[in-house]
Amino acid sequence: MMVFFPPSLQAPPPVRLPLIKAQYDWGYLGDDGEGRGTLSALVDVATGHVILELHGLGERLMLLEGDTAKGFRVQIPRQKLDQCAGSFQGLSLPFLPQLGSVEALRALFIAGSGPGVRITQKDAQGPRKLKYDGKDDRGKEVQVWLVRTRLEVAD
Repeated sequence: MMVFFPPSLQAPPPVRLPLIKAQYDWGYLGDDGEGRGTLSALVDVATGHVILELHGLGERLMLLEGDTAKGFRVQIPRQKLDQCAGSFQGLSLPFLPQLGSVEALRALFIAGSGPGVRITQKDAQGPRKLKYDGKDDRGKEVQVWLVRTRLEVAD
């Protein structure tokens, strides 16, 4: 005997969040100095894959790559840092708030949400300018400004 459920009782299909490709101009002010450059990001919540690349002063300052299945690796050559962790919670990312997950990183770029983050300008695609006030690994105050220069949201 087969039982059929009416459409209202069937489970909805899983929601696939779109892939995000974004680029930001950034500025940083902290106890250890100041700087500016570009941040390029690829965030795919469906697979948990993330690539973040921070450039400034004519060089790559940071590369973060990985996924939720295999873990993440962050490299910051100037600090001689090469660190791996199973999640964002275990990584030191001095220019971003403690987000803890790929979904939270997506929310930062799409909705401007995150601890210590505020939106200073919006446009039709969402938050265009963000400001982050927080603390670095040593507990010192830092400020980071992000200005979106490109955003692609694709399936």
